[in-house]
Amino acid sequence: WKKIRRGLSAGRVQSPALRLICEREAEIRAFETREYWSVHLDSHKGRQKFSARLTDWLGRKLDQFDIPDETSQAGILAALAGKPVSVTAVEKKKKSRSPAAPFTTSTLQQEAVRKLGMTTDRTMRTAQQLYEGIDVGQGAIGLITYMRTDSVTLSDEALTEIRHYIENKIGKDYLPASAMQYKTKSKNAQEAHEAIRPTSVYRTPESVKPFLSADQFKLYQMIWQRTVACQMTPAKFDQTTVDIAMGEGIFRVTGQVQTFAGFLSVYEEGTDESDEDEDNKKLPEMKEGEVLPVDALYGEQHFTSPPPRYNEATLVKALEEFGIGRPSTYASIISTLKDREYVTLEQKRFMPTDTGDIVNKFLTEIGRA
Repeated sequence: WKKIRRGLSAGRVQSPALRLICEREAEIRAFETREYWSVHLDSHKGRQKFSARLTDWLGRKLDQFDIPDETSQAGILAALAGKPVSVTAVEKKKKSRSPAAPFTTSTLQQEAVRKLGMTTDRTMRTAQQLYEGIDVGQGAIGLITYMRTDSVTLSDEALTEIRHYIENKIGKDYLPASAMQYKTKSKNAQEAHEAIRPTSVYRTPESVKPFLSADQFKLYQMIWQRTVACQMTPAKFDQTTVDIAMGEGIFRVTGQVQTFAGFLSVYEEGTDESDEDEDNKKLPEMKEGEVLPVDALYGEQHFTSPPPRYNEATLVKALEEFGIGRPSTYASIISTLKDREYVTLEQKRFMPTDTGDIVNKFLTEIGRA
């Protein structure tokens, strides 16, 4: 208080959280953008169009910065111009994707930020209401189990009920031979309680919707869906990778087709950065030796990007990965950082204020001393 200003605070979780935000900001400021190019071939078969990317040139696999500027890509395009195009390899693989574990405090907070746009504080307040009880026409009933937990295990009674629900309401094809088991990844997990789940899976989101606020319904629905999905069969895909030769270059395109929805019919986990997955597109049937038309041959300019600023979901994830604090305290820590004006939110991402920077430097120097 004497060094900077009155009313400030520091703590064993709050201070490392601030440090993570400040160090990420320093990385962004120090970042130097670098240019690179990629070369693409657009083709089609029948009515189905697709685009392949140059992966090998002159017998060597291309790295990110191997085509550094416009002159380099223009030279490759000139060397490829007019060359015939043919399929050299078609590889097909069966792939499967397993469901995510049921919610812990940390993963619930992260997913609510990603999928529902709710802050960690709002998430925990809403979860508290669902836990304490809602009158659903027969008196107040706790709709979810305790929401402060690191455990990903479910009780035997819950597993029996969930498996019964899947078999009878969703279908036998979606029920694995035995209950799915999960292990916690948290470094300092305290597993006194089971994972966050509905107190009864037969209390479906739609059946309780008339009794819930908008926030309560959205959060309950997400918990219910994740809990049911975690005990369902994996989703199955056919993945096809096609290599296409053109002159001294090899272009590659990958496509993936879902053949069985499995747990994805109920719930799909959110991602931190909503980049579209290049592999999730359907390809026409192709054979080795097949000649393809050239619809377009072109280069694309790219620039490297600095690491993104933390949002609430990625900050919680980082704190958990570093083993800092307890998931039950993350919401209050984030609120404190905002209340003390150590950070501001720009487009839902944390930026340190001047005060936050000064406090972080002061505490870091004390730590080094």
